[in-house]
Amino acid sequence: MTVHAMRRPRIKPEHRAYRTVDGHVRIGSVVHGIGAEVKDPDGWVWTLVRAMDGTREAADVVAEVAGRHPELGLPAPDIVQAMADLTDAGYVEDAGAPPPAELSERERERYSRGMTLLRWMDLRPRSSAWEPQVLLRRARVLLVGAGGTGSAAARDLVASGVGRLHCVEPDVVELSNLNRQTLFGEHDIGRPKLDAVLTALRALNTDTEVTGERREVRGPADLEDLLTGAQGNDGAAGAPGYDALLLAADRPATIRRWANQVCLASGTPWAEAGYRGPLVSVGVFTPGRGACWQCLRDAEIERRDLRLAPGQDEDVASPRMPWNPANAVTAGLSGGLLAHAALMLLCGVPPVEPGCRFGLNLMVPGDPVLQRSPRRPDCPACRRPDPAPVPAARSETGGRGPS
Repeated sequence: MTVHAMRRPRIKPEHRAYRTVDGHVRIGSVVHGIGAEVKDPDGWVWTLVRAMDGTREAADVVAEVAGRHPELGLPAPDIVQAMADLTDAGYVEDAGAPPPAELSERERERYSRGMTLLRWMDLRPRSSAWEPQVLLRRARVLLVGAGGTGSAAARDLVASGVGRLHCVEPDVVELSNLNRQTLFGEHDIGRPKLDAVLTALRALNTDTEVTGERREVRGPADLEDLLTGAQGNDGAAGAPGYDALLLAADRPATIRRWANQVCLASGTPWAEAGYRGPLVSVGVFTPGRGACWQCLRDAEIERRDLRLAPGQDEDVASPRMPWNPANAVTAGLSGGLLAHAALMLLCGVPPVEPGCRFGLNLMVPGDPVLQRSPRRPDCPACRRPDPAPVPAARSETGGRGPS
């Protein structure tokens, strides 16, 4: 989106600039990762950002700035370049862009607050501030696991306006689920989780197509079959059935390896999230961009110093139980992170490079979980097109633990 293509360039309301005590211009709010500071010794940058208020066409903005600073003899191309730089940095929108035809007036009202958040975090030039919401509206997402993490992620995605969500979950609701799986109530005990999930999600947003199936994932072939079970957005034969896979199941222990293998082979972006005690995190992966799940896991194993004796299994340092200790807070946070990762993959907002894991440690506020490493040339998963198959096993839902 170029400056000249805009009807009326405007600094995004969330990025409104201000002038510092030393005359610099700060723009993009004071949020780390968004804001920037521009030196402005002659004062014309400040005039520029104030003139870009959505009431003028680009040529009129140039004339306004040049007219306010005749003593500087500013060449018009320099002003246009400054406008282009601000636009390329993601601080500018077109106040004259028409509303998107794909979203009804009702939908625009419904998602108006979400659109402004996406606009705040979006650092890409767009033809319309609604473009990320439209991308979400077009998206098809496969969610495997509708337990604590999965049900929360499904709720958040449907509320946010995802176009289609297909849920896969084999289990029934049990009393012990109700401390964290907040889509279910006591009246759902004994009922298939999938039925309860579909009922709740369809009641939440009738503009989202919500489908599902009761199915166990027993191996990579099951995931491959699920991913190709829906026609791609372009309708082309052989196109991936979904725009993203969200993995919210942690059993069998090898299910993440399967997801990594299948998504690498199909080129499908994917994310997985969950909780391990007070640690809540999400991993985000796009084949061909950054580390794959196996790269990241191997790098983390090398980084850790568990001081184990020779031959001692690493599980002794992080014991596993038949269930995952959790409550509504850890499940809700992990599901929210998974939905957030889906927005990153589907809309490009915020613009975070995949191949990473991030989250938080609830024991120590301010102690983030962050893992990132480059793609490993010796990775047994992404260095070759056909990873070795892994044995099948039973799939269950719940929290997460690297496997």
